[in-house]
Amino acid sequence: MRIFTYLMEHKLAFVAVVLCFVIQACCELALPRYTSDIVDVGIQQSGIENPSPEVLSQSTYGLVTMIAPSEDETLIESRYSFDEARGCYVLQAVSNEERQALDKAIALPLVCAHYGAALGQIDLQQLLAAYQSGAVTKEQISQGVTQAMAVMGSLNDDLLAQQAVEASKAEYEACGVSLADMQMGYLMRVGLIMAFLAFMACFIHCIMNWFATRTSAQIGRDLRSRFFKRVVEFSDAEVDRFSTASLVTRGTNDVQQIQNVSLMAQRMVIYTAVISIGAIIMVAQTNVSMSWIIGLAIAVIFVAICILFAITMPKFKLVQKLVDKVNQVSREILTGLPVIRAFNREEFELERFQKANESLTATMLFTQRAMAFMMPVMMLVMNLVSVAIVWVGSHYVDLGTVQTGDLIAFITYSMIIVVSFLMVGMIAVILPRANVAAARIDEVINTSSSIQDALEVFDEDLATDKGAQISFNDVCFRYSEDSENVLDHVSFTAEAGKTTAIIGSTGCGKSTIIRLIERFYDVNEGSVTIDGIDVRQLSQKALRRTFGYVPQKAFLFSGTIESNVAYGMDEESDERVEQALEIAQASQFVAEKPEGVNEPIAQGGGNVSGGQRQRLAIARALATDARAYLFDDSFSALDYKTDARLRQELQTRLADKTVVIVAQRISTIMSADRIVVIDDGRVVGQGTHQQLMEGCEAYREIAYSQLSAAELAKGGVA
Repeated sequence: MRIFTYLMEHKLAFVAVVLCFVIQACCELALPRYTSDIVDVGIQQSGIENPSPEVLSQSTYGLVTMIAPSEDETLIESRYSFDEARGCYVLQAVSNEERQALDKAIALPLVCAHYGAALGQIDLQQLLAAYQSGAVTKEQISQGVTQAMAVMGSLNDDLLAQQAVEASKAEYEACGVSLADMQMGYLMRVGLIMAFLAFMACFIHCIMNWFATRTSAQIGRDLRSRFFKRVVEFSDAEVDRFSTASLVTRGTNDVQQIQNVSLMAQRMVIYTAVISIGAIIMVAQTNVSMSWIIGLAIAVIFVAICILFAITMPKFKLVQKLVDKVNQVSREILTGLPVIRAFNREEFELERFQKANESLTATMLFTQRAMAFMMPVMMLVMNLVSVAIVWVGSHYVDLGTVQTGDLIAFITYSMIIVVSFLMVGMIAVILPRANVAAARIDEVINTSSSIQDALEVFDEDLATDKGAQISFNDVCFRYSEDSENVLDHVSFTAEAGKTTAIIGSTGCGKSTIIRLIERFYDVNEGSVTIDGIDVRQLSQKALRRTFGYVPQKAFLFSGTIESNVAYGMDEESDERVEQALEIAQASQFVAEKPEGVNEPIAQGGGNVSGGQRQRLAIARALATDARAYLFDDSFSALDYKTDARLRQELQTRLADKTVVIVAQRISTIMSADRIVVIDDGRVVGQGTHQQLMEGCEAYREIAYSQLSAAELAKGGVA
């Protein structure tokens, strides 16, 4: 899963989370074991933990050593010493291994000593006296014990240990030890241990949450950074391929999905794996004979999860596409509200949005309903497991092979395992969608821009102190491989320090020429050169530093007038900002603003008029230290008077700069040094206004469609 690939990018934090979960699981898995001990030892056995008692009366000690085989007798005698003050034998300090060996050795002799009636009519005290006098041998005693065991019936080790504990109770009472105090002391000790383990589990869980939350936030941060960095590198072709609405959805909704699931993966999936493995180990230690119940439950849950994944995964992929569609429709409606209202198309657009919204809703309802089936199945399995364990376990308790506390612990561990898989089922609801989101993010991140800097660039060959010469050399261009050429064998040169205008009918490829100069796209054939250097042999940074660009659709960023005008400047200068505003004919309306150049600008420049927005966009380009200025139909929103003053200022102030103007209006480009006429992607005429009026039919048609002969004559035509 891609989610875990992202987690592996934060290995140290991930390891810390896993370690925290291991510690927490150890603490939590120990609690059922201690609960079992409280029931079995603390309540049923009055706090007596071992079959070997801490004290033995003299008579019982003698009987035990008599009944025990020779090697066990030696072991018992080495572990007990007589305490004259108490008048009984006291157990010496021993290790856990030694105590276990002693328990095994003393259990049967102790039971026989306390339940001597099973040995027949023989008086045990007389038998002990006979043994001590040598009248009875150890072999004869062993035969008697064997006969007694046959009378008592078969005793397994667990049942024998329980009988030995009951015998130990009598020994403690005989030696004056308070069983109530022993019981309370044991319960207090185990209770304090359980309280400590619960506190430790809670404390470690808080630490784990800190690591998990921090890691998931970092994953979201890194993904957004990488995603945005890649998108900024995209050319127009990649943006068109993914669509703006889809990129917005991927950079916000999809990243948030991944961040949320990465947090849940750490909190639930890792914890589930750790605690379920631990619970399985504890179940195996508690009672292996009932483990088949757990295995059957896990198999049922696994099959249910696989079926749900197979059903819902295709739908989750569709959900993300439908989210893109809803965002796209919403964006179009919100952007085009004035047009929608002007044409009374509110109901149509609401219906279009409703259709997209209902498609998304129907698909999400299907996936959610399918996943909702998971919870009842899990609960049914969990309850059936509980019933099966109680049913089977009760027979083991009746036979004496399992104690009540062990059965309680087994049920608890079983529930932990089932609940762990229940948690896996819960995260399975969102994991497929998050995996789809991760695939969509990776698709963007792994897509390289079609516009790349060459391995060897010639930035140092560019001049820096004069206008740039821009040449198109037999250029052919199409937006996709299966489409027709937008530009077909276009050749012209924009001389350094002069104004070149490009004019033609709508859709003939004028704006495409500007985009090729800026290298937003690469040509399919031919070349575009700056100062004789192919733009593909220049770094994008150096190339675009050469130009001051005004797009066809003037766009302003949220901020102030000053921040927008100074946007492309390396170092902000109030003088250059004022000069750019003055050339762009924007200084007057800026001065009328309450805060002047500090007047706030809304996103996209929505709080200024179209002409003001266009002039500020022009001022932004003029404020840069560029060698050439590209105006892509940037005077269309200006009145003729402002247009004329602006062109006059450009000729005066930018006499040594190269200016390329794409325009629809003849009046805007009549005074240009060179006019290039484009028709259906081809150059059909080049020259001055007068030359084109005399020799280019396409230009004459455009000119006479806009201006009268007298108006054209005032522009310099005889």
